[in-house]
Amino acid sequence: MSEPKQLAVVTGAASGIGRATASALAAQGARLIVADINAEAGERAAAELRAAGHEAEFLAVDLTDAASIAAFADAVQRRHGAVDVLVNAAGWGRTAPFWEGTPEFWQQVVALNFVGPMTLTKALLPQMMERAHGKIVNVASDAGRVGSLGETVYSGAKGGLIAFTKALARETARYRINVNCVCPGPTDTPAMTAFVGTGEQGQKIRDAMVRGVPLGRIGVPDDYPGLVAFLASDDAAFMTGQTISVSGGLSMHG
Repeated sequence: MSEPKQLAVVTGAASGIGRATASALAAQGARLIVADINAEAGERAAAELRAAGHEAEFLAVDLTDAASIAAFADAVQRRHGAVDVLVNAAGWGRTAPFWEGTPEFWQQVVALNFVGPMTLTKALLPQMMERAHGKIVNVASDAGRVGSLGETVYSGAKGGLIAFTKALARETARYRINVNCVCPGPTDTPAMTAFVGTGEQGQKIRDAMVRGVPLGRIGVPDDYPGLVAFLASDDAAFMTGQTISVSGGLSMHG
């Protein structure tokens, strides 16, 4: 009798890094819960995974809304039971000087990039602890490690997610739960377009980013899922509390 497939929840899985990560985990044999606020794109991503022969279901979630997160977690656990892998990959921000920001914008950025992942993790964690098994991978950003011009609040939120990863890893190690963090550098995703904008000014920002990367390009979504899939696998059973940058050499941490 074969063992049941792992159940993996990936937030932000309708596009970008989350979408690529969902594909990688599905290829590794997991059953996927495609989680995103964009229902149309999320349904399409789940359908594409099913068409490729994988098990995938879309469930909507708004990570800035505690009630939406609670309903999502309840639906996952009622339909499928305990989650084996949680990848908090959703993220968003906008490039602007800090002093031009508003409290409403700050709250949205912090909610999506920090409080939302914490809230979802808390909702799914008890069943992981009960089974003494689970992998949590938080997708933060190198902006949270070194800071990023024009992304002050986003950098702070991602820095909080990095610190949360380390502290949670310490608390849950006794339950055999591994918690690690992947920090992408600048990456060509819909979120990047929202950050830098379009047109001539947007292209200037992109060109400046490329000049700062030793490997001579910004990232693409497929640069990250291999590492996330590794951290979600038994091959990473002795890794927890780690923060790993994938940035083309833009940041080099000892």
